[in-house]
Amino acid sequence: MSRPAVVKALWGAAVLVLVAGCSSGSTEDRPGTAPPTSVSATTPPSGSASAVPSGTASAAGRVAVTGTLTEGLKSPWGLAELPGGNLLVSSRDERTITRVDGRTGAKTSLGEVPGVVPGGEGGLMGLAVRDGWVYAYLTAESDNRIVRMRYGGGAGDRLGAPEPVLTGIPKGVVHNGGRIAFGPDGMLYAGTGETGVTGLAQDRESLGGKILRMTPEGRPAPGNPSAGSVVYTYGHRNVQGIAWDAEGRLWAAEFGQNTWDELNLVESGKNYGWPEVEGRGGRAGFVDPVAQWPTSEASPSGIAYARGAIWMAGLRGERLWRVPLSGAERSGEPEAFLTEEYGRLRTVLAGGGGRLWLVTSETDSRGTPGPGDDRILRLEVS
Repeated sequence: MSRPAVVKALWGAAVLVLVAGCSSGSTEDRPGTAPPTSVSATTPPSGSASAVPSGTASAAGRVAVTGTLTEGLKSPWGLAELPGGNLLVSSRDERTITRVDGRTGAKTSLGEVPGVVPGGEGGLMGLAVRDGWVYAYLTAESDNRIVRMRYGGGAGDRLGAPEPVLTGIPKGVVHNGGRIAFGPDGMLYAGTGETGVTGLAQDRESLGGKILRMTPEGRPAPGNPSAGSVVYTYGHRNVQGIAWDAEGRLWAAEFGQNTWDELNLVESGKNYGWPEVEGRGGRAGFVDPVAQWPTSEASPSGIAYARGAIWMAGLRGERLWRVPLSGAERSGEPEAFLTEEYGRLRTVLAGGGGRLWLVTSETDSRGTPGPGDDRILRLEVS
């Protein structure tokens, strides 16, 4: 079912029914605030993940869209939660950071981040918050880099001047990575891309096509595979999703090229295959993904862990994937939710207690924005 047809049905029935399917974006109006709606999905046949037919149900996992926190965002990318429950959201192309009230959705601009040079898939991307600092992954004139800015206290509702944390990450028109997050160990992790220069992914001296691990000040973290290096894993094409499960294991989502997108269990020093292997290769020396998808069904960006599963936002796939876990392994086939209902999905963030924040990405130059785009949705999962 196409998105225009779905929306007509929604207005006719005055209720939002979430269905799974596959089609490209369109220009229909999508409701500004969805009523509380529950959706579930059955597991598809074993093999590659796929969306399931509408009208089916599974006791294994459910998600409820309980409303829209805020809307009218332009090219939103990174999302971070402040102490107290308010959110910060970055605009990739506008170069700004906005504070969003976690209860009312009211927006307050914190201003433009100096030194950001948007272009292609680059700009102001991932955000993280720690000890009164806001960290940002951004594209500068000569490189991608991580900076931090003071926020709070005397700074009020303005950000301090950016201070470099890590510079020299390769930049390109495409494959800039961009996700950052603090791990349970207190270290800062970053997913990078190989900028379309595939050889960078296997080059251990390059910061491109890697997952990086560093101290909050940007120094190589203790226990990294190579002393003096921030490189944690290599062989990645374009990592845009990182999250930890309840046992502290690191998971990452990354874009494939023409065949398979991946969800990987990330372990120190391992080689994840690109460009030698895309998806499951079964080759010695390379780590196979825990789950894989045709690129038309995923093109994954942000991920989060909640209720025993990884939840993965899909851009081209326009859906939210649930990957159930049992320890370090998948406990069932991935399930698709929210297919085509809100367009491209960029970022998903766990808010605690089974709550997720989900950021749409229709205004990133590759979507088809409708009234209200882009928005942050409230979700409850079980």
